[in-house]
Parts: sequence; C-alpha cells; structure tokens
Amino acid sequence: QVQLVESGGGLVQPGGSLRLSCVASGSIFSIYNMDWYRQAPGKQRELVAAITNGGSTNYGHSVKGRFTISRDNAKNTVYLQMNSLKPDDTAVYYCRAVVGGRQDWGQGTQVTVSS
Repeated sequence: QVQLVESGGGLVQPGGSLRLSCVASGSIFSIYNMDWYRQAPGKQRELVAAITNGGSTNYGHSVKGRFTISRDNAKNTVYLQMNSLKPDDTAVYYCRAVVGGRQDWGQGTQVTVSS
C-alpha cells in the first residue's frame, strides 16, 4: 500500500499556471504507474495525465499541450505542471498510484481558475 499526499492547488486567474505535487510513501515509488485525475462538481472523474514507471506519458485530450506530468523517483514525487489554465480546469485533482491490480488514491487538492 502507498500513501499519497497532493499539494499545490489554489486559486489562479485564467491563463495562469500551477504546479501540483503528489508525494508517495509506504512503498517502492519507482515501480508504480502514476496518474492525475480530476473531478469537477456534477461531473465524472476524468484522467488528466499518466506516467508509467518507465517514464512514458499520456494526456487527456482537453489538457494536451498545456499540462505536463513528470516524476522524480528520488523524491517519491509526481508533478503536474499546468499552464494556460482555463475556467473549465476547475476541479479537485487527485493523484493515483497503480501497480498490478492495486490502486491507491490521494485525498485531492482543489484547483480553481477564475478571474
């Protein structure tokens, strides 16, 4: 089992940037595939970005070209750099760790994009 703690959310104006962090503890971070999901009020949780334990990345259509996922295995941390933020990016952002058939979730961090 891995424990995940997200941080870096907040209020930002449209066009601004934020960087989210997710720190993992309790297991060997480097073996995990890591994802960022988000959930807006009244909407289903959706995949934002994913990075495998080998460093391959994948992005949701709505964030491609604006968001970048990365990981630092030495710091047990996965990041989500979010640029050119839009009001539609407003949501709670969750970190997920996946290995084999097991997945663990963080508690989420709120991102609000508003002027």
